[in-house]
Amino acid sequence: MTLAALAAGAAGAVGETATDAALLEGAILLGVATFFVLIFRRLGLGAVLGYLIAGALVGPHGLGLVGGGESKLAFAEIGIAFLLFLVGLELHPRRLWNLRRAVFGLGFAQVVVTGAALAGLIFATLGFSWQAALALGLPLALSSTAQVLPSLKSSGRINSPFGEKAFSILLFQDLAIVPMITIIAALSRAPANPSAPPGWQMALTTVGAILILVLVGRFVVNPLLRLVGRYGERELFVVVGLLAVLASAAFMHSLHLSTALGAFVAGMMLADSPYRHEIEADVEPFRLVLLGLFFLAVGMVLDVGVVVQRPLLVLSLAAGLVVVKAAVLTILVRLSGKPWSTAFGLGLLLSQGGEFGFLLFTQAADALLVAPAAASLFSAVVTLSMMTTPFLMLFARGLEFSPGSDADLDDPENAPRGSSIVIGYGRFGQIVAQMLHAVDCSVTLIDKKPSQIELSGRFDTKVYFGDGLRIDVLRRAGAEEARLIIFCTDDRGIDAAALAPIVAAFPNARVLTRVFDRRQLLAIDGAGAVGAVREVFESSIALGMLALQQIEVEPREIEDVEMALRQLDAERLGMQISEGDLGAGRDYRFVAGGGRQATSVLEALRERRQAAKRAREEEESDQAA
Repeated sequence: MTLAALAAGAAGAVGETATDAALLEGAILLGVATFFVLIFRRLGLGAVLGYLIAGALVGPHGLGLVGGGESKLAFAEIGIAFLLFLVGLELHPRRLWNLRRAVFGLGFAQVVVTGAALAGLIFATLGFSWQAALALGLPLALSSTAQVLPSLKSSGRINSPFGEKAFSILLFQDLAIVPMITIIAALSRAPANPSAPPGWQMALTTVGAILILVLVGRFVVNPLLRLVGRYGERELFVVVGLLAVLASAAFMHSLHLSTALGAFVAGMMLADSPYRHEIEADVEPFRLVLLGLFFLAVGMVLDVGVVVQRPLLVLSLAAGLVVVKAAVLTILVRLSGKPWSTAFGLGLLLSQGGEFGFLLFTQAADALLVAPAAASLFSAVVTLSMMTTPFLMLFARGLEFSPGSDADLDDPENAPRGSSIVIGYGRFGQIVAQMLHAVDCSVTLIDKKPSQIELSGRFDTKVYFGDGLRIDVLRRAGAEEARLIIFCTDDRGIDAAALAPIVAAFPNARVLTRVFDRRQLLAIDGAGAVGAVREVFESSIALGMLALQQIEVEPREIEDVEMALRQLDAERLGMQISEGDLGAGRDYRFVAGGGRQATSVLEALRERRQAAKRAREEEESDQAA
């Protein structure tokens, strides 16, 4: 065998070994991550902590099952770019302009004051140099966008005044990453890179790069999306979305700038695109996977031994971080004119350390400002502070929804007495209220969500704050004089036990309610409500009729199907209520193959219609004769 053949065989064996190792490590990482994420989700602590603990366990400082944490961290930083891209997609330039004071006022003050306070404490208590203290204190001023933003979105609070304040601060923190990287580079003790450009040149390069991305987004990416939209190919949207993120990140990286900032600008330039939601849906799965890999890699590079050696120090530093950040932000928000409850709620919500801190600690270690052990120590502090976030979020939400927050929360006793009371002024209650107003029926509106009250106020609609299921609230709203009490909330917990006392307390009022499905309809049986409507029943019938029209079913046939469906549903519902069993009346449905009882009802309606038609024709014939 020749030497070349031997070399080729050896290279192939090495390649196969590397591939096998990569596959094995990938399987271990995903398996352990899935296990811990499920546990932490179950405990209500969030997926981020599950990834961090999984990475620390299998990494080189844990069980040593997987290595190469630094290389994986460099690759996984793309997940941060995807996160900032999606943040940019949510941020219309007009909305950024509207939030400019909160972003560049409150956000700037939070980063500077908090960073300076933490740097001062580190310098005074831990014996670090002022350069090292600044390199550690500034990153600790950042909060976790990956934890806070998904929580605000899932709870529907991202567009509330409270949510906009939190979003504005987080946005400035994300923008502040570039200056922080510059500061760490300026303080670096590592040998100077003769090829590195001066700071003023980097600043000009950053501004120029942002302008280029803006122009490319407007004159290249948006026209490309319109072209893709004509073909309607889903995979092309995926390709263009990934291209926008990776190309913008690669462009910034080639200029030695923040890849996350490039992705954020690219997302913001697509925020006004009609295909924004399509791109967001296509990119989201990649963001979730890569961001999970980022937190896994952070856990892998975390030196657990440093934490084990000084557990009390880590705990006290984490507690101090949460307390200082909450206190500083509470004072700043209060000085901006917000109530104490809102200020303290925001302080608690953003009191944890952020994921970008891991990145900046690593850069501080590379710049020889801190030892790798110190970077691991403060990474552990940030991780521990993140564990407090789910609990503090619950408390912060309670403060947000307390009276005296941003919204003008008037008590229902201040409402003029009306002949009807509508509880819940969301998308359902708004339509009901409009119909009552159309016949000049006076309406008192009650809702327990300050964000909804504040939003309604923007459209000159007065909504009063209170829990409409409480008899004392209804009495203050004038329920004893009302003719109607209508529950339009999406509360699936409303049942006979909740409604019966209200019906008994206000016998002159007729009680109507919205219910989620037939299960809830059964649950309110016997409460005394005079009517209930399932929230999607009428709209689903309307859409079904529209579907029949599109396949060119005769209009009279559509009417027969609608009447038969309503009759069957009412009879089936009666059986379920009388028997107390959801399985009753199974045959009173249209199913594949017909359904015996359903088909007979439809045929009876058809025969009745045909008989009526023959009778009309005979009558017309007699009159003509």
